[in-house]
Amino acid sequence: MRAHERAASLALACLSLAPLLVNVNPNVNVVLTACLTVYVGCYRSVKPTPPSETMSKEHAMRFPLVGSAMLLSLFLLFKFLSKDLVNAVLTAYFFILGIVALSATLLPSIKRFLPKEWNDNLIVWRAPFFHSLSVEFTKSQIIASIPGFFFCLWYASKKHWLANNVLGLAFCIQGIEMLSLGSFKTGAILLGGLFVYDIFWVFFTPVMVSVAKSFDAPIKLLFPTADAERPFSMLGLGDIVIPASVGVSSVNFVLHD
Repeated sequence: MRAHERAASLALACLSLAPLLVNVNPNVNVVLTACLTVYVGCYRSVKPTPPSETMSKEHAMRFPLVGSAMLLSLFLLFKFLSKDLVNAVLTAYFFILGIVALSATLLPSIKRFLPKEWNDNLIVWRAPFFHSLSVEFTKSQIIASIPGFFFCLWYASKKHWLANNVLGLAFCIQGIEMLSLGSFKTGAILLGGLFVYDIFWVFFTPVMVSVAKSFDAPIKLLFPTADAERPFSMLGLGDIVIPASVGVSSVNFVLHD
């Protein structure tokens, strides 16, 4: 991990913990947290070689449609099924996803203190009776998953806003690092489609707001406020990941052109 990235990561950690100790203006917190998250994610995303897999124009066109289908499905599930049941299933899903995201986020820091062979030698695990299904990992990844496992246990049991934010930030950093667009045109298509998507579902229907309030999972960052009726300001993870991914893909285009 490079010095600038370490400094930004430390600042992001301090900013996340600050509301536990002092009163922080939620608007300032939103801006600074988003900027630092984008900085860390973009720093990790810029690679010396072009990415092997990129999003195509067709995928960018389908992205808002798939997102709309999932959003509407969640709205109907919350409307016609028990919210507790839906959120219990989502908690189990995000428990696994959170371990993966946290271990991947922590891995660069942990690898520096482990033997080189632990970082390089792959272990292949094949599923019993389904040998075509296999997972590759290293000993370093196993070590990195240990704190992630216990942290996700805390999140699942307490649902504290800080645990929600830490998982959300891990998802953002991994999303920015992994999402690569194939061209400037792809980025423009994706941003244009999501612009229409947001306006429609937020301002013309109650779907987006209803799902955001019912969805008890780290899909948004929560910033404590002094307002008893509105205890948290919210920022969706997509509002951080998508613009940042378009920006970092532009940098990669310039570097590898």
